[in-house]
Amino acid sequence: MSLVTFMFYFFECVTAVAAISLVFIRNVFYGALLLIVCLLSLAGIYILTFAEFVAITQILIYAGGVLVVIIFGVMLTAKISGKPLVVQHGNVLGGVLVSGAFFMLLTWLITTQTFREQEPAIATSDSAMINAIGIGLMTDFILPFEVAGILLLVALIGAAIIASTIKSKKV
Repeated sequence: MSLVTFMFYFFECVTAVAAISLVFIRNVFYGALLLIVCLLSLAGIYILTFAEFVAITQILIYAGGVLVVIIFGVMLTAKISGKPLVVQHGNVLGGVLVSGAFFMLLTWLITTQTFREQEPAIATSDSAMINAIGIGLMTDFILPFEVAGILLLVALIGAAIIASTIKSKKV
């Protein structure tokens, strides 16, 4: 087994363990930390598959941006009551049924798909590829790009409101 194959399986196992642990964890702060581990190991998989731009985007936007806001919010809301936030697991049977149905659907879709090898793309410089991605983001994919920006802005405003509410209650 080569080093790249070993690293791929390592990141795959870390991602799977973090995702499964995330389902069963009760402390919200630890859940956010497990989500960071899951997202960073996914970025490692992206790097191994030569999708460096997606990996950097994964690290900067999700692990670096959204989860920092989540952890900030969790830490501030935990200070309100003085005890950690605990999640009560409800509707376990419904969750198992829905996730089992999605698992079966994805398994069926993957097994019925015919995969074929694509011809290698023409070698271009990294700056040309990043330029093409930037043009694509600002033309063809402008709506999802703006929706993601608005989502991040709303999360930041929500965190600021929570922080200001805590300060006004203590005064």
